[in-house]
Amino acid sequence: MPKINKDHLNPEVYRLFDRYVHSQIERREFIERIGAYAVGGLTVAGILDFLQPKYATAVQVPVDDPRISSEYITYSSPDGGGEIRALLVRPAEAEGPTGGVLVVHENRGLNPHIEDVARRAALAGFTALAPDALTPLGGYPGNDDDGRALQRQRDRDEMLEDFIAGYGYLRRHSGVNGKVGVVGFCFGGAIANAMAVRLPELAAAVPFYGGQADAAEVPGITAPLQLHYAGLDERVNAGWPAYAKALIENDKQHSAHVYAGVQHGFHNDTTPRYDEKAAQLAWSRTVEFFRHYLS
Repeated sequence: MPKINKDHLNPEVYRLFDRYVHSQIERREFIERIGAYAVGGLTVAGILDFLQPKYATAVQVPVDDPRISSEYITYSSPDGGGEIRALLVRPAEAEGPTGGVLVVHENRGLNPHIEDVARRAALAGFTALAPDALTPLGGYPGNDDDGRALQRQRDRDEMLEDFIAGYGYLRRHSGVNGKVGVVGFCFGGAIANAMAVRLPELAAAVPFYGGQADAAEVPGITAPLQLHYAGLDERVNAGWPAYAKALIENDKQHSAHVYAGVQHGFHNDTTPRYDEKAAQLAWSRTVEFFRHYLS
């Protein structure tokens, strides 16, 4: 079998994969439909393996990096799931309090990639907290398929409360200067938009390819927004025009970046949807945005 690279696959495979990982089609249907694209020496098993995240080979900031200090903590979320486990990461050489960044995972719990993103935020000079919304169900189970199944069992509003409680924990932390922003990916992007609606004191919000807030909720937003979208992400992008219109009409501070020719999930460097150029640009913009608003 030939070694697969991202260009070998028909774009429809990525669209089907997006529908599968967002629970729009079942696994059996997904496998049956990608069978049509197992041609030229490709096999269904090979395609499935290629699409899965490769966490061990895509770590940008090692767990034991001496430039950061990290620990797992628990905090109280009385309106959500009770006690929530989270990864807390700080710069090892921080001189005084820093800005805080809440890192919100995708629809599969706190997997190794999101923990790595939290470490990247700490390396950029922030105190980062990455909660696991699967804590009430035992936590991230070690693989994304089971993680998605578990996350579907949780109430979305209760999970929002868990992240709002995480924001409160971070804002009160002695190592944080009182200014906290949020960055989230996919499900986490939707949570970032929702937190901007709910929290008038939120310092900044950066949703990556996340579902938008309803137009009627936009007047309540006070945090500046920096939004990142994948050019090929028809599902999420469908909600952007109405959101943009509401943000403009309500004179809300925001900037939006659409990265042409890239897939939903382009920032996740553990999967073939990753686009290095777009991901690096989006992250550099995120760090600059947080440095401006959280200092």
